[in-house]
Amino acid sequence: MADILFLAHRVPYPPDRGDKIRSFHLLKHLAERHRVHLVTFAEGPDDLGHDAALGRFAASQTVVRRAKPHAVAAAQAILSGRPVSLCAFDNGRMRDAVRGVIKREPIGAVFVFSGQMAQHVPDGGPPLIMDFVDMDSAKFAGYAQAGRGPMQWMLAREARLLRTFEAQVAARAHASLFVSAAEAALFKRDTGAARVEVVENGIDTAGFAPDAPFERPGLGPVSIVFTGQMDYRPNIEGVTWFAQAVLPRIREARADAEFVIVGRNPTQAVQALGRSPGVRVTGAVADTRGWLAEAAVVVAPLLLARGIQNKVLEGMAMARPVVASAQAAEGIDHCGTIAVAAHATGMAAAIVQLLADRARATTLGSSARQQVTARYGWPAAMRALDRVMAPLFDTPVQERAA
Repeated sequence: MADILFLAHRVPYPPDRGDKIRSFHLLKHLAERHRVHLVTFAEGPDDLGHDAALGRFAASQTVVRRAKPHAVAAAQAILSGRPVSLCAFDNGRMRDAVRGVIKREPIGAVFVFSGQMAQHVPDGGPPLIMDFVDMDSAKFAGYAQAGRGPMQWMLAREARLLRTFEAQVAARAHASLFVSAAEAALFKRDTGAARVEVVENGIDTAGFAPDAPFERPGLGPVSIVFTGQMDYRPNIEGVTWFAQAVLPRIREARADAEFVIVGRNPTQAVQALGRSPGVRVTGAVADTRGWLAEAAVVVAPLLLARGIQNKVLEGMAMARPVVASAQAAEGIDHCGTIAVAAHATGMAAAIVQLLADRARATTLGSSARQQVTARYGWPAAMRALDRVMAPLFDTPVQERAA
């Protein structure tokens, strides 16, 4: 058993959104094999008060409050020539906390979750495992392509500077981890990094199961459900596109169809969609499983997506028919158990067909659950992490230090 410093950009509990789900399962898995020291940011009250829950996995935990306004981070980025993403998470207390743990504890490795956090790890310290999850620079490059004027310039600048930073971090890391083979290949191509590994997302297939105990919200029989964090740009753009370009086509055939947007922190733009015919915005819900279970169709209409989408895996695990954009489906080995559409007309047609043919919808959902259970359970995903970590602990920490 060795000591590992686990550094995360957001408190990895409760595991109720994409990044927290992944970071929680990584933390939990590492804690089953090592002593883990957690250092993480808290963004608000919801991130606090989880000491007892995290104490089941972390030998020690340090939570640093982060409340830097975006405008301040942007100004710092322009003045310093750095990416906004890094300036937003640049924090002296976090650096001190990291150095403090490395000084106090016999840290054998530093596991960093999310690229913005690598700036807090001092050079020349213990071996670094960098979980980029997705390639953020590619995400901003995608934003830039759709941008205009000064915003396009700013997004292109962010993509360029982040790519340089990502390459620098990868050069000093024992391994750089990505959530899918496609992301890993893109990273290798764009940065020239050599030590790149894939550790996929998984899913709790016992918890996300049609027969698991959960409350049901009582949706209508023609409910089309989307779940996600609703202040996250790709989710906002995806549901806006669906409500404006896809749903009207569906309602031409099924006037009773309702698009249900489920997720916390809906922006004003998302809330405004709720005033459109056939659109419902729930805000935060205690448990998304009931909403998924009652969906006639689960949709993932993302226009920009990286890696493996938990929302797709969750819909599959709940044995619901899933219709996804090509972007949302790209990283998932679904073997044809979800419907994939390249444009608004195709997505609307796929959904209308499933609404009309409930037997086919049931068969597709059952096949999806079989596929996700066989392919994406967390134990299978974590075996890849074990292979990455094993070379670091072939000898005791003290011997390596000597």
